[in-house]
Amino acid sequence: MSCGSSRSMGDAIVRRMVSLPRNILGGVSRVMGQGIDLMGLGTRRRNQHLMHPNFPVQNPQLQQHPFMIQEEWAFLAAFEQQYGTAHPFFYACRLIEALKIAQEEHKFVFMYLHSPDHPFTPSFCRDTLCSEVVVQFIDANFVSWGGLANRGEGLQMATTLQPGSFPLCAVVAPATDDSISVLQQVEGPVSPAELVEILQRTLEEQVLAFGHARPNDENKRREDRRLREEQDAAYLAALQIDQEKARAQKQVESSKKSSHQTLKQNPVNATATKEAQKKDNASRGKDSQVIQILIRFPDGQRKEQSFSSMDKVQAIYRYIDSLGIQGVGNYRLVSSFPRKVYGVDQMGMTLKDAGFHPKASLFLELL
Repeated sequence: MSCGSSRSMGDAIVRRMVSLPRNILGGVSRVMGQGIDLMGLGTRRRNQHLMHPNFPVQNPQLQQHPFMIQEEWAFLAAFEQQYGTAHPFFYACRLIEALKIAQEEHKFVFMYLHSPDHPFTPSFCRDTLCSEVVVQFIDANFVSWGGLANRGEGLQMATTLQPGSFPLCAVVAPATDDSISVLQQVEGPVSPAELVEILQRTLEEQVLAFGHARPNDENKRREDRRLREEQDAAYLAALQIDQEKARAQKQVESSKKSSHQTLKQNPVNATATKEAQKKDNASRGKDSQVIQILIRFPDGQRKEQSFSSMDKVQAIYRYIDSLGIQGVGNYRLVSSFPRKVYGVDQMGMTLKDAGFHPKASLFLELL
């Protein structure tokens, strides 16, 4: 047994890049349609007998494409005719398709190149490749693909890998669109225990490198999860703020209703309040920092009122409440350009700080 590479047996396992032959790359278009269906038939071989050209075939798709079937199933037909069906689950498809399956399943490809006439082949196939321990280990950990070393894609891969002896087993992984990474190459006879040990070591030593092939996917999943958590937290925080504003608004409304009720019950005080307001407005007319506020209502009404620049935004609310306009319940004041809301949080802001000097136009927006 030998491991084909540029190092000795005791060193780390082989890892080299190999460009796929053009014929293998070009075969994708020919099998994208019916080839996928054939691959689906191959997956059912775990529970039923293999169908290949040496057995009666009832599937009309298989009968309509004899050339493709001869190419896809040639290895399995030759292998099972001599060694039976107790072997690793080899996908009956193009190599490029097996690589895609392995990539989707996050596995390596176990590649076997079969040389029927080589003197080492019979004992290897019968005693090693078909042994129960090897079959179970390979099926559990790899996507398997086999080819004849003297024809088709098997011949092309044998030419590419240039083994010194047969049978040839290799562990490969997708690298780029036109190349593969050869992680291990085993040539010649090997016992079941030795083959399992080599494959196990390959998995253990390459699992980190293989995992790094998909860090972006994992990072993206973590980033999406973090973004969703941040959005949920922001939503809950905004909801809490809105609830607090609603409670504060209810308190303001309750206070307004109480004031209105007091004025109704004490008309003398109401008159005095209006007189005081008139005097206050007269004094503001002499103030050099007078601010003119134009208030537009949803029904089209407009009211203009003078305020001192040091008055608070709350003074505008008090003025509107004093008008007693019907249909005006809960509301807030909004400026148009640029749009800005002057609600509960801005009640304590002076009109000058709010940017209303020397005049401003506000819209009453009902809630």
